Amino acid sequence: MSRIRVNGVELYYEVHGEGEPVLMIHGLGSSTRDWDLQVPALASRFRVVTYDVRGHARSEKPRQRYTVKLFAADAAALIRALNFGPVHVVGISMGGMIAFQLAVDSPELVRSLVIANSGPAMPIKTLAQRLMIWTRIAIVRFQGMRRMGEVLAARLLPKPESAAARAEFIERWATNDPIAYLSALKGLVNWSVMDALPGIDRPVLVLTGDQDYTPIAFKQAYTAMMKHAELVVIDDARHFTPIERPEPFNAALLSFLARAQNPAFEVSPSKY
Repeated sequence: MSRIRVNGVELYYEVHGEGEPVLMIHGLGSSTRDWDLQVPALASRFRVVTYDVRGHARSEKPRQRYTVKLFAADAAALIRALNFGPVHVVGISMGGMIAFQLAVDSPELVRSLVIANSGPAMPIKTLAQRLMIWTRIAIVRFQGMRRMGEVLAARLLPKPESAAARAEFIERWATNDPIAYLSALKGLVNWSVMDALPGIDRPVLVLTGDQDYTPIAFKQAYTAMMKHAELVVIDDARHFTPIERPEPFNAALLSFLARAQNPAFEVSPSKY
């Protein structure tokens, strides 16, 4: 558990295990805790680096405009400072966006990509899309981060057996800095690297729950735009797949990373 100043910000990070480096990037409003059920599974084979993104959890929260490009620059600076590159990059939700941006801006630092419940663009064009953003902003401003956590926990972890995970999720969300959270949220709006996908020549695993926010067809379409990409769909899973369905998530992740270490990587048939 350490802190490091890179790219003008102090980031909290952790390193576990030995082997080829794997950088894991959490989602919006979250932290390294997104990966609590993945780090033990990976650390016996890889050097696993998790960190809190600028504006989140134990990292510094400068009052500024946040963007995906800025977050990716922080990730690149962290990899260089730790002298760990190139790394396998695993990102969920916002973390997947950061991973895509990192692969576009600093491809020499990326060995492979795992994009979990995410995509290469977040267009906010339709009324429904705008309402989703406005609703989050309104809840945070007028009801607070705890209420936002309650709303999300009910959607992401709806099963009765997930009661403990829901309670923990809510407590974690309640500690979020609302100003930093809203800045990060706004920084995702209308971001895109879709046009750059054909230029990504690293192995890519697109990993998604079958009941994620965005449809499987969207993931199929953008997976097909990359040279060495494959798609795996985990059934009975929503947006918080690493916590809700850790066993199949970890199995798919480990299988891909084992193959991605091979310079002669071959794409497997997509599974859905």
